[in-house]
Amino acid sequence: MRACAGSLMKASYATLLMQIQNVAAGVIERPDGRLLLARRPEGKPYAGWWEFPGGKVEKGESARAALDRELQEELGIRVIEAVPWLNRAYVYPHAHVMLRFFRVSAWEGTPHPHEGQELAWTQAFAPEVEPILPANSPILEALKLPLEYAISDVEKLGVEVFLERLRQRLASGLRLLQLREKCLSPEAYTELAHAVAALCRAHGADLMLNGDANLAARLGCGLHLNSGQLMRLETRAELRPEIGLLGASCHGPEELAQAARLSVDFVVLSPVLPTPSHPGAETLGWERFSSWLADYPLPVYALGGLSLGGLALARAAGAHGVALKSAAWRLP
Repeated sequence: MRACAGSLMKASYATLLMQIQNVAAGVIERPDGRLLLARRPEGKPYAGWWEFPGGKVEKGESARAALDRELQEELGIRVIEAVPWLNRAYVYPHAHVMLRFFRVSAWEGTPHPHEGQELAWTQAFAPEVEPILPANSPILEALKLPLEYAISDVEKLGVEVFLERLRQRLASGLRLLQLREKCLSPEAYTELAHAVAALCRAHGADLMLNGDANLAARLGCGLHLNSGQLMRLETRAELRPEIGLLGASCHGPEELAQAARLSVDFVVLSPVLPTPSHPGAETLGWERFSSWLADYPLPVYALGGLSLGGLALARAAGAHGVALKSAAWRLP
């Protein structure tokens, strides 16, 4: 009986996997940061709800080909530039879907509703339309993250030089910073964290403290988990609610899976390319990096041997953006 039950469970799981419908969805972004949402017409499930435009991936069709076809059919535009982004599975009452999101930055033509839907340009930080399909809400949260994640380098620069470079970067638009300084004593790190937190608040930037959950809670900023902390954490609820964003460092599929289970806000995956600080260390390379993100649901920053000049390559491999340490603090 146990063998029979096990066979039935395996068969049911295989059937469920076969029933997943792949859907290509486009996050169409204007230069001013506004995004295009479409309201589902009458006669369709969730009529009246807003979503990112797109549609089903047909048999034998790639997700990118489906995106191009669907946006041409639905909106009358031809996609010129699009990069793969997040992949989120969601079970609706009427369907089990795998949503494959692309960020579309260039297209030909003006979007017009071709299938009875309404269109609206809105913003991720405060969407002006509602209700939004449940599977799309986490996507809006991920879109709030910038493309660059800077990591502090006080050990190389010294405190005063770092703080001055930080002021310059914040003034020029840096919006996400990790304070990671193993070289400092706990007292010196705490003092620096207070100063950096004040600077970040003044410029509307998010600060992430590496590993120090208690200090992050006291400052009301974000927490970045190292891989060991990530693997020891049972649930996100174990962390104090005062902590803001939650990020995590990952180096392989097991850690990526744990980060997804905990629903952290973003991941840093490394090392992608060789770095001067770790000569001879094994690196992922873009092919392996991309393969690990094939069905991944969270925003991922690529780290290791990169600069802002490598942003396009990272995004083409499925990354949300790049995490930079030394490259983040170089003078123009």
